[in-house]
Amino acid sequence: MEVSFMSYILLAIILFSMGIIGVISRKNIFIVYMSLELMLNSINLMLVTLSKHFGNMDGQIMAMMVIAIAAAEAAIFLSLIVALYKLKHSINIDDYNTLKQKGTL
Repeated sequence: MEVSFMSYILLAIILFSMGIIGVISRKNIFIVYMSLELMLNSINLMLVTLSKHFGNMDGQIMAMMVIAIAAAEAAIFLSLIVALYKLKHSINIDDYNTLKQKGTL
């Protein structure tokens, strides 16, 4: 049984939509981070699917580059979360307004 091209595209769209909903609706910084990673992985799925469909390797190479960059981004993001947790003792996004400039809003 072969899975069709449109099945992968539909799966990527569903995963990306779930990621957007998670970023918009959640207040926990870890859930937001996991939703962002879900969106990133759905884009990788789309790149690999389109690469396979059109018969060239460009999408797969881009997906590997995105995975490598995401690993570095994960380390930076998690260290930032730890530093902010030490400052506020909370993982609620609403508590993190310390990076705002005074007088802008």
